[in-house]
Amino acid sequence: MDGLGARLKDARQRAAMSMRELGRQANVSPSFISQIENGRSQPSVATLYAFARILNVSIDELFDQHEDETVDRTLVDGSWGPNGSMNPTNAWHPSEFANRISVVHPSHRSRLTMAEGVVWERLAATPEHAVNFMKILYAPGSTSTAGGELQSHEGYEYGYVIRGTLEVTVGSETFVLNEGESLGFDSSIPHVLRNIGESDFEGVWFVHGPRH
Repeated sequence: MDGLGARLKDARQRAAMSMRELGRQANVSPSFISQIENGRSQPSVATLYAFARILNVSIDELFDQHEDETVDRTLVDGSWGPNGSMNPTNAWHPSEFANRISVVHPSHRSRLTMAEGVVWERLAATPEHAVNFMKILYAPGSTSTAGGELQSHEGYEYGYVIRGTLEVTVGSETFVLNEGESLGFDSSIPHVLRNIGESDFEGVWFVHGPRH
């Protein structure tokens, strides 16, 4: 597990909200929230957005921060490779802009693992919590909402397909995206993402909105 449940529990406790109240507002059962917090279950993408909105935290805050701290130390250390050459992932020197620059090696990406085989990997982290720059992975048949219902949240989404096939329904419109194709839409319009292919879907996603 990537610790998502523990971070959600911490956010809930900081908001002084009971599992019953959070469940009522998010339209899920308190027992389901307990399972998530104890690492026995994962929320869908839509439920994660609901939790973030209700608890007044950004999605960015729910990623594992420890891994990003490791990356920062590695970049500052600038260690040399075994052949005497500078490792390109470590060849960045600290500067007056260091707290506004994020360079992440693939092995150090923070992850969020959700229901139905949906995984987000953060591609960069900056103090601007209103944006999320991610690589998203959907297993065959997985959707962004439990049951495939349309859900909405604040902001705009932009996506690019690396491989696989993704069906995106936005309002009354349905689009099927294949490798190399891209889209953007107002995410306040009810929408759902679904992998309708027989292999994993991978894409680059950028979500911009107030905190979420």
